[in-house]
Amino acid sequence: MSIDPAALAVAATGVLLISFMKGAFGGGFAIIGIPLLALVMDPLTAGALLAPLFLAMDFVALYYWRPSTWSRPDLSLLVPGLIAGIVIGYLVLSAIDRPLVSIIIAVVTLGFAALWLAGGGCVVERPRSPVKAVFAGLGSGVTTMVAHSGGPPLAMYLLPLGLSKAVYAGTTSLFFTIGNLVKAGPWLLLGSPTADTWTLMALCLPAVPIGIWSGWQLHQRLDQQQMYRACYALLVVTALKLLWDGVAGWR
Repeated sequence: MSIDPAALAVAATGVLLISFMKGAFGGGFAIIGIPLLALVMDPLTAGALLAPLFLAMDFVALYYWRPSTWSRPDLSLLVPGLIAGIVIGYLVLSAIDRPLVSIIIAVVTLGFAALWLAGGGCVVERPRSPVKAVFAGLGSGVTTMVAHSGGPPLAMYLLPLGLSKAVYAGTTSLFFTIGNLVKAGPWLLLGSPTADTWTLMALCLPAVPIGIWSGWQLHQRLDQQQMYRACYALLVVTALKLLWDGVAGWR
């Protein structure tokens, strides 16, 4: 077995960044994983490599985001749609060619980046809506399965509720723990990881607790808006590269 140093560097950087954001804000930035890793590997391989690592991130993060930070009424409304959406996303990915997978992931990623930039960070508080929760969970399930990008649909539902920063982060963390448990198996089936891929996962594993601990330590001091601006700039660049590769492969 031989591990490409460039693949290791990019994968470890991506895992560290996602872990850091999970420790600092409860998650929501796993979307950068596939576009970033697709710089050095096939998108389906990237998704399969990340799926078990996301579970490791979740279990470490839940040490910090305890049950007192979970909004159980919202989770009870969101989770059924999440599971249904993951099933739909798996069926979509298993039925299409790999270049089209790259194009879909890139388009979804760029769309969510555009929505975040267009929103300008303005939030208007609204009451809880079971119907909106179901659709938010469904949308998050589809997009988290297709592109590890379930954060925006969830945020569109949770942010207007006016939850405290800690409850928002804790609820987000548990929501994606459940989602990542459900989608890990399907992603491993889609990506069919080789022995080299499993080795690369193991090498990236130490970045998980380091990133989450660092994010948690800086949770109160970080400017979330500035951090997300920098991350979304990186996200747009990597998504455009993934889109280019997908279009070139499709031809």
